[in-house]
Amino acid sequence: MSARPQTYRDQQAWRDLQTLLPERLRLTDATAPQEDFWNYRGHEVHLDRYANPDAPAKVILHHGVGTNGRQMSLILGAPLARRGFETVALDNLGYGLTQVVPGTPFAYDDWVDLVVDFIAYEQSRDGRPIVLYGLSAGGMLTYHVAAKAPKGALRGIVGMTFLDQRLQQVRDETAHDLLTSRLGIPLMGLLEKTKAADLKYPMTLASKMSALANSEAAMKIFLQDNTSAANWMSVRFLDSYGNYTPVVEPEQFDRCPVLLTQPAADRWTPLHLSQPFLSRISKVKVETVMLDNAGHYPMEEPGLQQMEDAIADFVGRVTKP
Repeated sequence: MSARPQTYRDQQAWRDLQTLLPERLRLTDATAPQEDFWNYRGHEVHLDRYANPDAPAKVILHHGVGTNGRQMSLILGAPLARRGFETVALDNLGYGLTQVVPGTPFAYDDWVDLVVDFIAYEQSRDGRPIVLYGLSAGGMLTYHVAAKAPKGALRGIVGMTFLDQRLQQVRDETAHDLLTSRLGIPLMGLLEKTKAADLKYPMTLASKMSALANSEAAMKIFLQDNTSAANWMSVRFLDSYGNYTPVVEPEQFDRCPVLLTQPAADRWTPLHLSQPFLSRISKVKVETVMLDNAGHYPMEEPGLQQMEDAIADFVGRVTKP
């Protein structure tokens, strides 16, 4: 597998992917986001940023387990920036172009901690209100982060899904197959306690990655991209992802409003997989917007425009002074 480039400027995969998106979403070298790195405990975390010091609010974008930050910039970061918001898409540990300190083990818990600390870093820069967005597994991560961050750190969270992997039905329907769901995840828990914890496992075999996009041409690109869908993650990470317990359970969650932007043609994580978790939240407002004709990684109209409109409206409402 080819080495990861230093910047997305040098990567062909996202350029190939964007040719399959509506023309209004395609970036040029002049309209691509600024690239930078944020040092987190020695790791160099890659950032795609559309800086705008006059923006009333900031939206932080997080990928899932089959995507990366540049893919978030394509479908949401750039469109929201054009609507006057500052956006920044990060690559978490093991994904995208983030450079992990060699030999440093990390788990899903570290993903949560990294985003909590990144929000604090962004607040220290200018104090503007922040909304956190997550696609796929990143959706539930927005909840985990909001539950752990100090109250007031986030004005709202937006998820493409909210998957509680502690539920057997969620595991069964999102894993690669039933054998992986019923035996593989418990096996990861046993291996995590041994030297095998650092062994890498392909995400294409851990999850139903074949349903990431509804476009066959897009799937060919995704499955050859080791910064996104063709990535391998450690046994340690997979075990912690499947068993993570939030700091605050949904019945007590009172941190900020929640928006689910659910692709209507999602073949990986349909609406009924997010409903069991979201239905337990009663202390804050929970909204759901369906994205017509859109797949798990949304590439289709009118869903893409509906997503942009719904999130822009939500950010505007929850960040009002």
